[in-house]
Amino acid sequence: MIRVEGVRYRAGRFGLDDVSFAVGAGSYGVLMGATGCGKTTLLEIICGLREVEAGVVMVGEQDVTGEPPGRRGVGYVPQDGALFPAMRVREQIAFALRLRRWASADIEARVGELAGQLQIAHLLDRKPAGLSGGEGQRVALARALAARPAVLLLDEPLSALDDTTREQTAVLLKETQRAQGVTALHVTHSLREAGQLADVLLQMEAGQVRSAAPV
Repeated sequence: MIRVEGVRYRAGRFGLDDVSFAVGAGSYGVLMGATGCGKTTLLEIICGLREVEAGVVMVGEQDVTGEPPGRRGVGYVPQDGALFPAMRVREQIAFALRLRRWASADIEARVGELAGQLQIAHLLDRKPAGLSGGEGQRVALARALAARPAVLLLDEPLSALDDTTREQTAVLLKETQRAQGVTALHVTHSLREAGQLADVLLQMEAGQVRSAAPV
């Protein structure tokens, strides 16, 4: 579950005021709104990259408002994927697990599980420079899911893909979200994506979440 209650944030002339919404456990939430309205900022607040002036961020039953990113149980896929250029795909996926000191056998098993589920097993020894846009996004998704987060945040993950790849990746996203049992919040400008993916649709306007409706 994701729950945001009364969040206020300021950065210069931009601000979020009294933002409140919830996405139920295991649900796929889609957040829409005009460019510059604060969608990415809200994702960064949830994952701990920005501090709020007021309000509460809940992940599951835990108040994570004051927690650092690594202790929030949140996986984040930024818009550009942000893959590490010098690391091979298997190292990308294993990165968070090594930081958490998982046993080598457990890391290997988790990397293999995600690589199979996301259809990237044949890419494990490649580096990001040789990947297509769709392949890179699947690697970024695997990396975000590796440590079994409770919540997955995705910032326009399909925006740079061609139409065919976008359709295929949207299906894979939904299948993976269900298989992993993770609560997702996905930012997009596309009504088609929202219709394909959303259990809950959120609309952001003028620094607030104005409406929420099931799809």
